[in-house]
Amino acid sequence: MKTVFSLSVLIFFYSQLTAQIIIKRDPEIEELVNEVSADSLHSYINALVSFGTRNTLSTQTENTRGIGAARKWVLQKFNEFARNSRGRLYAVIDTTTLPANNRSVDTPVLLGNVVATLKGTDPNDKRIFIISGHLDSRNSDVMNKTNDAPGANDDGSGTAAVLECARIMSHHTFPATIIFVAVSGEEQGLLGATFMANKAKKENWDIRAVLNNDMIGGNNSNETNLINNTEVRVFSEGIPQYETDKQIKKIMSMGWENDSKSRQLARYIKETGERYVDNLKVKLIYRTDRFLRGGDHIPYLQNGFTAVRITEMNEDYTRQHQNIRVENNIEYGDLPKFVDYEYLRKNTAINLASLANLAKAPLPPDDVTIEINKLTNTTTLHWQKPSAGVVQGYYVLVRETSSAVWQKNFFTTDTSILLPYSKDNYFFAVQSVNDKGNESLPVLPEVKR
Repeated sequence: MKTVFSLSVLIFFYSQLTAQIIIKRDPEIEELVNEVSADSLHSYINALVSFGTRNTLSTQTENTRGIGAARKWVLQKFNEFARNSRGRLYAVIDTTTLPANNRSVDTPVLLGNVVATLKGTDPNDKRIFIISGHLDSRNSDVMNKTNDAPGANDDGSGTAAVLECARIMSHHTFPATIIFVAVSGEEQGLLGATFMANKAKKENWDIRAVLNNDMIGGNNSNETNLINNTEVRVFSEGIPQYETDKQIKKIMSMGWENDSKSRQLARYIKETGERYVDNLKVKLIYRTDRFLRGGDHIPYLQNGFTAVRITEMNEDYTRQHQNIRVENNIEYGDLPKFVDYEYLRKNTAINLASLANLAKAPLPPDDVTIEINKLTNTTTLHWQKPSAGVVQGYYVLVRETSSAVWQKNFFTTDTSILLPYSKDNYFFAVQSVNDKGNESLPVLPEVKR
């Protein structure tokens, strides 16, 4: 009897192992990615630079110069795209008045984020996915509101990516809602992102992912003279910034120090981006942002949302936060000629592929649990069908505790699975998947007692 049982278990394990599949590209997302144009991105950046300065404190009354003119131009572009969306895309400049703070704002200023919303088609799907870049720029003096601050890469490149994704995606429909935003006030202290994240928290927006793009078009590093346009960094926090004391006990007991929701999003971008974009590798950087620095994803993290920063592999500090000049035969300044537009095209494409895959996918599975009622060398997971979206089945993800990425992927149409992997040595997660292969974000299992 024992032999028969062992044989049946081995057969089951073999069937589970052979359930691994090769993930193929969704033809619609492939089409979207192929539409990303380096020429379009170049034209957006040239237009943004033409406003001279986009410093948040600069003029808002002139038609061709300053942050006010730049905001109106971005709004105009969003409205152009909206004409092809059959009423699903609408755009506004969302404003608030900031008081002087004796630090980065020397006089009361009208802060404006340019926000375009592509409404989802499923009334039961309340999810929101955000792509963000910052519209404002600066030169060597963050308080200089009059001299030129071209900001071609910082962050004309991120704003251009937002515009290009809006242009392409406005022609298509998605069950979930996508928001495209060019924020102001980043250089003054993440002011526009803070305004939007606080508003989202107050109004209970169901934000599932924020993709913040800041400097994604430069391929060169000064000092080391490295050139790299085949890799891009994705920064993600480990220990959550929101309600940390409340969450830390569970994180430590489960060994989830490397498995925050933002880390799961970063892994998702890596897998999806590399699936659809050739000649580009996504490098996962396991820190919230660059060393002792910050970006517009941080206010979302502080409000409990899932967010990451996408940025170029190498930074050139002769281009960043610099007055335009030549000094010791070195040309300083963030000018359009220093942007690698093919690299920017690829980095824009990974954003688009990730957004489209997320917005097309069903909701993640509900109530994912792991059995611990007895000691075993196998692992049993259970979950429930999500509340919205058409589900064909589920992917069960497995990786060793030391692995940065998911290593195995099992498909099942059931809502439970028995795996021949020890809970001691592996992490697990479950995704919902539809008939096009679009996967939800992974859900880690809670303990079932």
